[in-house]
This record gives sequence, structure tokens and C-alpha cells, in this order.
Amino acid sequence: MPLRVTVMPTLSLYFHPKPLLHRKTPRTAVAITRLLSLSAATCQPRSVSLRPFSALSSAAVESESSSISSAYQKPKSIDPRYLSCSLTERKPLKVAVLLSGGVDSSVALRLLHAAGHSCTAFYLKIWFQEDFENYWSECPWEEDLKYAKAVCDQVDVPLEVVHLTDEYWNNVVSYIIDEYRYGRTPNPDVLCNTRIKFGAFVDAISGMKFDFIASGHYAKVVHPDSGNKDEPSILELSKDMVKDQTYFLSHLSQSQLKGLIFPLGCIQKEEVRGLAKLFELPNQDRKDSQGICFLGKIKFSEFVARHIGEKEGVILEAETGDFLGKHRGFWFYTIGQRQGLRLPGGPWYVVEKDVKNNVVFVSRNYFSVDKRRRIFRVGSLRWFNGSPPRQISQLQCKVRHGPGFYNCDVAIEVNGNGHEIAVVKLSEDDQGLAAGQFAAFYQESTCIGSGVILESWDDQGFPVCARALEIARMEDKSKLGKPVKIKVIAQSRDEESDQNESLKLNLTSVNSEISNKVYFSTKMAATACRQTFTGVLDPFEISCSVKLYVAGNITVRLQQCQASACKHIGFISYSNLTKESGVQILVLLLECLGRVFVSFLSHL
Repeated sequence: MPLRVTVMPTLSLYFHPKPLLHRKTPRTAVAITRLLSLSAATCQPRSVSLRPFSALSSAAVESESSSISSAYQKPKSIDPRYLSCSLTERKPLKVAVLLSGGVDSSVALRLLHAAGHSCTAFYLKIWFQEDFENYWSECPWEEDLKYAKAVCDQVDVPLEVVHLTDEYWNNVVSYIIDEYRYGRTPNPDVLCNTRIKFGAFVDAISGMKFDFIASGHYAKVVHPDSGNKDEPSILELSKDMVKDQTYFLSHLSQSQLKGLIFPLGCIQKEEVRGLAKLFELPNQDRKDSQGICFLGKIKFSEFVARHIGEKEGVILEAETGDFLGKHRGFWFYTIGQRQGLRLPGGPWYVVEKDVKNNVVFVSRNYFSVDKRRRIFRVGSLRWFNGSPPRQISQLQCKVRHGPGFYNCDVAIEVNGNGHEIAVVKLSEDDQGLAAGQFAAFYQESTCIGSGVILESWDDQGFPVCARALEIARMEDKSKLGKPVKIKVIAQSRDEESDQNESLKLNLTSVNSEISNKVYFSTKMAATACRQTFTGVLDPFEISCSVKLYVAGNITVRLQQCQASACKHIGFISYSNLTKESGVQILVLLLECLGRVFVSFLSHL
């Protein structure tokens, strides 16, 4: 008989005596979790008690999510082109869908359901409460799981929670910490996809015999006909090049790729948002998640400080060797970084690191023409076809997530250990190349594989002067005395023009953010009106009339902010926009936004 372990006021874990327990229903997995209540405000641990149970109950989850999905109505028919990446020709399939509670994975689930497949949703819990209990004011995964449950309830899709905390720690987090400790910059998203989502998770549900695993990634997998199973599956670029996530999937194996479906690969992001509204998803207005999944609101620098610590080191100018300041440890910095240096007279960029002596080298000439960084080596190669293509000399390459590609020439060498190394020469310079990151290779729209960027730069790295290298090797750096007084370099007109262009983009972004807040407050007012009509009580015991007043007041004041900012900007010719005036405008807009939301909070 399975046992229930109560570890938190909101959570019980269900463990089975055997690694995999086979029942008549396909809803059983390893360490399946059911949320018993979502009303607690904290995740502080309680005493652990073991007691047998005979039936799984999720009544509390049902009641909590029912208020979200109760107004759901079956949508009208879906345009068939939205189902073109859902393998409709093979229905019905038994599909395990990774559901995060966000919009993308929720729309992916609904598309597969609309295509006629038998779906089971899985939420992966990889959060470390014991590491961050002093940071959190509430469970970071509660809201995600609440929305995931509500999305599944709309179409009667079962939802299971699989615990992969240990697997994530051992295969991703530990690797990340070690890489930063050695001065490299790893990519957690690539590792998470390869080792957890399509690795440990697939192993955990292997006894449930699913035909495919699906997720909300923006990518396309082209599978061979069912009669040609020996042919490889192909990873292709998403229709939405901006959101395309093939870079994060480029290190999967062919066996992993063969079992995957990405329903969003044939759809643009704005179409996904439109489908979310068509499906009346309860999370249709949720923002896209950012950052590393297990950290939530925690800054990655705080996580690194906790697990690696801090060690004071010096910052040296690469061209002169001048002592400019101190840092917390080289592992907090990556090549190309400019935030967090706290040096005047910038912008300053990290251009090199001395890991052995804990020294960070910086420069203000990061983008100079003579600071080339075009050639690099790539190890840990993985090709979807098992070997590099014959025509490998002319490929395309991504060295980071985003829509941009480089044309590149690639040559394969074998190192002293007998491992293949790719020597890559980009068509253009890229000063942001960082050891530990992944380089993904493409032939037109097909991703053919990837590898990890190595430290070797073929003398193409940023040149650090001999004096700087000598100072870095000093054992007693206290002899350096105080940092030098940094001279402010006068900017050329071209540099100032570039900064002005950046300021324009920032102003546009802030103005757009104001528009979003106006939309949000208008939606709040509409919700309040609807609640007044139906007589639903507010969970925070705020009367509907007050909500209407607050929402309406916010809408008006935000519109005033927007008009004031536009009027202010209108008096300044963009051609004459200076750094100082641009900053003043940004400060004005941010202060205005701050006052509006302080006003909103005062009514709560």
C-alpha cells in the first residue's frame, strides 16, 4: 500500500514501494504528487508523518481551480493550419505533455487535444525549498500548478506531478556550479532539456508506454513515415524565428528527438496568444517566464554566492594594467558583461578572466575593429545523424539564443584524447563568445547538432598587455594600493549617436510598458464589473465598488502619464537628444509609474 508523507501545509508526496507501480490506468508515475490545498501562504516545512492511504484525493485542487475554469465554453473549430505540427495524420496517439502553467505549454496541450490525441499532462517539480526557505514569502510553484490544473480541467486531461529535484541538482545545478567555479559560462536551458525534460522525465514514465512526449517549445520535428523507422528525425527552425528554441534543443540525441512533438513549431507567438484567448485559457494573460526555472525570483548571482561563495579580487584594465577596483569573485562575470562592475567613466566590458589568480580584465574598447574574436573550438560534439555532414565547410551557426545566425566554416580535428573537435571560423566578429556556452550548427532551416565552446581562441582573444598579466600574477595585491582615478573619455559624435539611438529604444520600451499597464488596469475594471454582476466575493475582502474605483483611477492616471511623457518627448528633437535629457525622461516615466502603483497599493 502506498504511503503519504505530509511535509508542508500544502503538499503531500505519494511514494510507492516499487520504482514503478503499474495500474490499470495510465495515470501512475514515479513519486506522483497531488496538491491537497492551495490556500496556505507559506512553504515552511512541518514535521514529517507517515501514514497509509487507500485512495488519492484531489478535492481541494478541484475546488481551487474550478473558480478559474468555471466560465469555460467549448471554442469554435480551429484552423487546421494550427494543427500542422501536431501529427494529426497519426491520431490517436498517446502523448505525455509537459505543462508548466504558462501560456505556451497550455496552448500546446490544447492543440494536441484538438488533434484527437489522448493526452496526459505532467508538471515537473524541480524547486529546492531547503536552499531558499529564507528567500520565499510563498511557494513559487503554487500558482503555476494552480493554472496547470485549471487548464487540464477544461478538457478533462489528467495532470500528474513528477519530482525530479535530485535529478535536476545532480545533472544540471551541480554542473553549472562547477563550470562557474572554473571560469566558464554554462547554459542551464540546454542542459535542462537534454538531461531532465527529455532525459530523466522520459526515464521516469517509461513504463507508461507513451507514443510521444510534447512540450511548448518553438521548434519543429519532422519524423519519417511510420514505415521508415530507420530514417532519422529532423529538428527544424520554428515558424517564429524570434521565439525559435532550436538552440536550446540542439544537444539532444537522435533517440530523444524521435520521441518528441512540438505543436507550436508551425505557429507565430502572436497566434499562440490568440489561440489562448480562443480556448479561453485561464492563464491567457500570464507573462512569459524568464530566467532559470528553479530560481524563480532569486537572482542567479545570489545563488552562485550561496554555493560558491565570494572571494575578493582585482579589476585591471586590459590595455594598461591599471588597477581600477575590486570584485566579488571571477565566477560572477562572463565575457562581454558590463553590468555589476561599478566602475565610473564607462561603459566597461569584461574582456578576459584569469581564473588562477582571480583577476578580471576590463576594457572600454570592447567593440574595436582590432579586437577580433572570430575563430574558436567546439568540443562535446553531438550530431543528430550521428556524424557531421559531408558538406561541413559552409554551415550556419548560433552562439546564443536569438534569431541571429553567422555563416561559418567548420573543420573537424581529433585531439590527443581521440575526441573530435570542431574548429569554427565565423563570417563576422563576435566579442561575446564565452567558454562553456553552446554553439549550434545549421544547414539552412535544419539544426544538425551542437557542442560546447572551449577556452581555445587561436590567439583571437582580447589582447591583454604584458603589464596587466604581470600584475595579475602578483601574490600580494595589497601592494597595488588604491585604485587609479579613472579618466572620463570624451565621446565621438558617432558614439553619442549610438547612445542616443539606444535611448530612443529605451523610451519606446517604457512607453510600451505604460500602454501594457493601461490595458491591465482596464481589464481589471472589466473583471470587477463582471464580479459585481455575478456577486462573486473578492478573496481579499475588497468590495467590488472599491475595485472599480481603483481600477478606473489607475487607468486614468496611467493615460495621463503616457500623455505627459509623449508631450515631454515631443519637445525634444531626437537628433538633438542628449544622454542627460534621455535619462531625465526615463526617470520621469519610472517615477510616474511608481506613484501610480503606490496609489493602487494604498487601496488594498
